[in-house]
Amino acid sequence: MSRAHRLTRSFFDRPTLDICRDILGKYLVYRTPSGRMVGRIVEVEAYRGEDDPACHAAPGQTGRSIYLYAKPGIAYIYLIYGYYFCLNFVTEKEGFPAAVLIRAVEPIEGIELMRERTPGRLSDDKLASGPGRLCRAFGLTLKQNGWDVADRSSMLYLEDWYGEVVEPAVSARVGITKGVDKLWRFYDPASSAVSKGR
Repeated sequence: MSRAHRLTRSFFDRPTLDICRDILGKYLVYRTPSGRMVGRIVEVEAYRGEDDPACHAAPGQTGRSIYLYAKPGIAYIYLIYGYYFCLNFVTEKEGFPAAVLIRAVEPIEGIELMRERTPGRLSDDKLASGPGRLCRAFGLTLKQNGWDVADRSSMLYLEDWYGEVVEPAVSARVGITKGVDKLWRFYDPASSAVSKGR
């Protein structure tokens, strides 16, 4: 981990599908007053453009999706089913709505902190398996919506630890009813933390 470095805005300022492939194996880091939590990213999905019917930008810009149109590297967090939060990172150029949804990570550090927020008896590898579980385990809510993860002062950011490169498996996105034909879900086939739809 001595070679770890934070990902900068240039990482996010690229085509979304390229980022989906490259972000697997990178590390989600959240520094809180209670301690640091780290998870290795193992599953993501792309949402891109107003012509993507599953993207929040499909109806055009709204109050909910305003950060989806922000500059690359912004955290876009939203609420679903009135209970679960989902973490995305905005990609491509400012003004064009695109993001990568982080669907699952393998907990690496701060596991006890994650467990304190997670009811039931999930195994460690399932604490952040699925976008809702991930946000619950990390304590991410609408309070972090709009945070700039490319800013050096941000407590939420991504790191590259220069580990093994992941050769992703690709499938249709899951948990949606529109845009199901797009093969925009990327995941690490070797990871037990990958959520449903494997």
